[in-house]
Amino acid sequence: MTAGTAGQPSLLRQPPFRSFFAAHTISQFGDRISELAFPLLAVLVLDASPGQVSVLTALVWLPNLTGLFLGAWIDRRTHKKGLLVAADLIRAALLVTVPVAFAFDVGTMAQLYAVALLTGAAAVLFNTTYPAFFVLLVERPRYLDASGALSASRSASAIAGPALGGVLVQALTAPVAILVDAVSFLVSALAIGRIRPARPAPSGRPDDGPPGTLWHQARNGLRFTLGHPVLRAGLGCATTVNYFSFVANALLVLFASRTLGLPAGLLGLALGVGAVGGLLGAVLAPRLAGRIGVGRSIVIGAVVFPASILFATVADGPLWARAGLLGTAEFFSGVGVMLFDVNLNALNAAVIPEGLRSRVAGAYSTINYGVRPLGALSGGALGTWLGLRPTLWIAAVGGAMCVFWLLPSPIPRVRSLDDIAVPDLPPAALAKAGDGAGR
Repeated sequence: MTAGTAGQPSLLRQPPFRSFFAAHTISQFGDRISELAFPLLAVLVLDASPGQVSVLTALVWLPNLTGLFLGAWIDRRTHKKGLLVAADLIRAALLVTVPVAFAFDVGTMAQLYAVALLTGAAAVLFNTTYPAFFVLLVERPRYLDASGALSASRSASAIAGPALGGVLVQALTAPVAILVDAVSFLVSALAIGRIRPARPAPSGRPDDGPPGTLWHQARNGLRFTLGHPVLRAGLGCATTVNYFSFVANALLVLFASRTLGLPAGLLGLALGVGAVGGLLGAVLAPRLAGRIGVGRSIVIGAVVFPASILFATVADGPLWARAGLLGTAEFFSGVGVMLFDVNLNALNAAVIPEGLRSRVAGAYSTINYGVRPLGALSGGALGTWLGLRPTLWIAAVGGAMCVFWLLPSPIPRVRSLDDIAVPDLPPAALAKAGDGAGR
């Protein structure tokens, strides 16, 4: 995955990428701890209702709706590294307020809501800036290896992070576990701050970017994304699969508990198998792309990811069979999502011109992540109306139909990233980039 290829040194031997990889890994482990600690803090200490916990989760995703405009603003900034460091420091400072407040017995749900919303906004800032900084760390031929390495560390955090979070919450309390996440963001900020990119940022006017109003630039970023055949197909596919995957996610735990009758420990074990599949998928993604092509790997991942839910929908029989089929569904779903994500992220990095990366990331964030709460609400409504098992069938079949975005596009025919040309647009042309994206 990060080993040298064709005489090239391992990516982890290159200081810029090694520092970013370390920062990414540490903050990902912190995130997994907080994902468990926050709801447990709300439920165990503040006696929050299910509705309050769902609002807490929704507030984390809500800032993604600003991604389109945030991306336009970020593309006007020359120093992307500073934005990444600022996003980490903001999250660290916000999270520290939680253990401090609860140490003085003044913590409230209102505070947790505010921290969830503002840390979510800082996460959008980081994630929207990240694509423009990523391409400064590694050369184009190493995009797949780098994307696979970062995805593997994210999957590893999903395997060990919740267990570590559970131990911290049980041994040291939830506020202290959240403090650990705050420290992880501080370490991440320090690691990113010391990075010297492998290549300089594109030249241009500092801190003003291409001409036009913020609205104009955001609109052109969206037009470029929707007009580019590769980006349009990838976004349509990702949005479709995310919608239906959240239809399933809203019901899967309930289905496993009530319909399949799995005890909590066995349920957690079955769900944890998905993270193992994700780690395997992240390792395999660059290798499979080298054998059958980047585009075909994306297509396979787009189908395997949602269709794997079918294993759970047919689960029946003895307890071991029910748990095994749920674990199988989660395992192949984890493999599929990484085959899809690693290769599509690398392909996107290869086709987006400099000066538009954050705007495209913002468009993806607004549309792709914005549809997730809608999918969850639809899952609840369908589960009430049709029942849990029929709704999971709909989620599996509907999600697999995302492939129809890919088939007529150029993506399945992309053998390697060298098959895709990226336009080198001068700053003056960026304002009009959306007009000619699909030509």
